[in-house]
Amino acid sequence: MDYMIFFVIHDISQMEDLLAAWDAAGVSGITILMSTGLARYRNGGGLREDLPLIPSLEDLLERTQNTNRTFFTIVHGEEMVDKVIAATESVTGDLDLPDTGILAAVPVTRVRGLHRKNEKV
Repeated sequence: MDYMIFFVIHDISQMEDLLAAWDAAGVSGITILMSTGLARYRNGGGLREDLPLIPSLEDLLERTQNTNRTFFTIVHGEEMVDKVIAATESVTGDLDLPDTGILAAVPVTRVRGLHRKNEKV
């Protein structure tokens, strides 16, 4: 069975290491979105759509610092889900600890257009 894995990383400075770890685990086709959670949004952070016409460097840096990144990918089998979780925790530490991230794996009943790593097209 295929699974869609969603992972919201808390510390975006770990992004490159996470991508390398997922790649080494055999993941391909990772999509990354800029995201924010309710707590950050309520505290005045999060995604801003009100940037000035000509933003300053400070405006752009503030936007980057107040956001998370959400990764998602589709993998085959529970063994691969376990590999992705292990690869993720090798970068973030124990996901059950605060301020590390949130990971969920959801069964996918149908997939079209997916090309797996090392698969001939």
